[in-house]
Amino acid sequence: MQFKYLALAAGGLMALSACSRNDAPVTSAPPVGPGAIAGTVAADRDGDGYVDGYYTADGIYHAVQGPPCPPPPPPAAPRRGERG
Repeated sequence: MQFKYLALAAGGLMALSACSRNDAPVTSAPPVGPGAIAGTVAADRDGDGYVDGYYTADGIYHAVQGPPCPPPPPPAAPRRGERG
């Protein structure tokens, strides 16, 4: 008698397992951001956190061509202390 219930439970689990498929829908790739070149990979060669160039699909490295970035602004004046 208990084997009958066990077989019934196993059959029910097998029947319901077909309903539990989680197929993720296939989506297209997101659009590239401003300044990005489609089909390339960004490269940070010196490890400073800024992109120095990019690699194309054939593996060739291309350095970023452009003027250097401006220097950071000077530090703000202290809020405490002597005031002129």
